[in-house]
Amino acid sequence: MIIEAILKINPNAKVSVSGSDINTCQIIWLNGTTPISKADIEAKMAELPTAEEEVTARENLKASAKAKLIAGEPLTEEEANTIVL
Repeated sequence: MIIEAILKINPNAKVSVSGSDINTCQIIWLNGTTPISKADIEAKMAELPTAEEEVTARENLKASAKAKLIAGEPLTEEEANTIVL
């Protein structure tokens, strides 16, 4: 989740993280990537959905896509991706 938060802040960041606890992990910034403070990373981590929330959202999206297919309605790209990816 640390790397996900970093990439949400800076999608071009090149970084290596050892460990999963922001307070004890070692973050190595690569290829001249400007370091991001642990406080900023923690704040972004708090904004990210939990694994359970992601599963629920995906299930809801699939259900919406199925209902639209049955009703003959057009799908959003995101709904279509749940079917073909």
